[in-house]
Amino acid sequence: MLTRRQLLRSSVVLGVGSQAVTRGTAPADALFTAGRAPDQRPNIVLVVADDLGYGELGAYGQDKIKTPVLDRLSRQGLRFTQAYSAAPVCAPSRCSLMTGLHTGHSRVRQNPQAGFPGDLRQEDTTFAEILQGVGYRTGLFGKWGFGPERPGASHPNARGFGEFYGYITHTAAHDYYPDHLWHNGQKVRLAGNTGARKGSFAPDLFRRRAADFAREGGDEPFFLMYATNLPHAPGEAPSLGRYASKPWPRADRAHAAQVTRLDTDLGTLLDSLPKARPTLVLVTSDNGPHEEQGFNPDRFDANGKFRGYKRNLYDGALRVPLIAWGPGLVRKGVTGRVTSQLDVFPTLAELAGAGLPRPLDGVSIAGTLAGRGNAAPAGHLYWYRNEKSQTRRANKTEGGSVTRLAEAVRQDEWKLIRYAPGRSRPASRRSWRVELFNMNNDPRESSNVASKHPLVVNRLHRLADASWT
Repeated sequence: MLTRRQLLRSSVVLGVGSQAVTRGTAPADALFTAGRAPDQRPNIVLVVADDLGYGELGAYGQDKIKTPVLDRLSRQGLRFTQAYSAAPVCAPSRCSLMTGLHTGHSRVRQNPQAGFPGDLRQEDTTFAEILQGVGYRTGLFGKWGFGPERPGASHPNARGFGEFYGYITHTAAHDYYPDHLWHNGQKVRLAGNTGARKGSFAPDLFRRRAADFAREGGDEPFFLMYATNLPHAPGEAPSLGRYASKPWPRADRAHAAQVTRLDTDLGTLLDSLPKARPTLVLVTSDNGPHEEQGFNPDRFDANGKFRGYKRNLYDGALRVPLIAWGPGLVRKGVTGRVTSQLDVFPTLAELAGAGLPRPLDGVSIAGTLAGRGNAAPAGHLYWYRNEKSQTRRANKTEGGSVTRLAEAVRQDEWKLIRYAPGRSRPASRRSWRVELFNMNNDPRESSNVASKHPLVVNRLHRLADASWT
């Protein structure tokens, strides 16, 4: 009987979504992209920031926080202006990113809470497993976010990452000076952080280990997921740097320092990349900006002046930075293609010459990166939100309903957001409170036109109903 790992090496799915067709099995050496020999496949670095808003980088209009490295990557690479996270909060966004399934199909659909532990299972397949299955050396450094805090099916080593160094659980990643981290299946005590001491800033440790991983390569390509917890709350950094004397509250100065430190850390990591093989770098965030522990995102237009914040289903919470960089691999420019983070899985699979183990909810943008033309976006984008936590701005911007279950669908220029009366999905469509926006004419979602377009509302209602399984 074939093992699960052998199946990952051999099963191929052509296409995505409802059009996917299984082609049975093929030897691994038949899975490489046409015209590209195995030893020509690129190294891949995926950078996932934590709660970094669309507007917090200079390349996206930021003028108070300095991000010279990311701005340079944007100039030299491809900047996406309509890139969307898979969810408005961390855990479901990261699960969907790594499994290629939206929050109506994915395993983890909300942040961990009582009754919803937020763990992955043996049957969940991540992009790391696919890449590992075709010969990539794989590593994750930083925030994993799916407990429990022990080896098992939900541990990153079991989900395709040959090396892991960082936080296992979602909550653990809220501590920048933890008393321990995990290296693979071992708990590593950080003596400098015992008691009240703050001797080891966790993002510094992630940067160093990720750089070592990049330098240690042999003949095989590598996939490095750099999942720093910057700039998530709390606003802590070893130094406030250039922001120390700014006339802002400390929480804002610390947040700005965190974003610039993220930028500097990325520069250090890029300097460690080997030159013998081309490297593709993708930089994004798991969702829009937070407003926690005193931080004021409005000071920096952290949401890019779009409506909403982390936890909302407006674009301020869902639209995120996405920069692709890779000399010889990525064309220079800007694209307004509506792109979901669900597109990352099929893109990495295509670049690595790997098959897909099942139909996914995204489509490959490998052609977009290389300048071969834009692939049509997925038929629609879907989001689900069911959170107990609330913050003032997020709650106010949607009229006090931030702790209610909500869903959103975008198809072409139309975006529907619907709110349930409580925290359960109602049986009748008439129970939902509905908003409809024309994103071409009203990208800031300021004018609800649901009453003027009942046919569009009904069509998107049907898509939302069908998206939940």
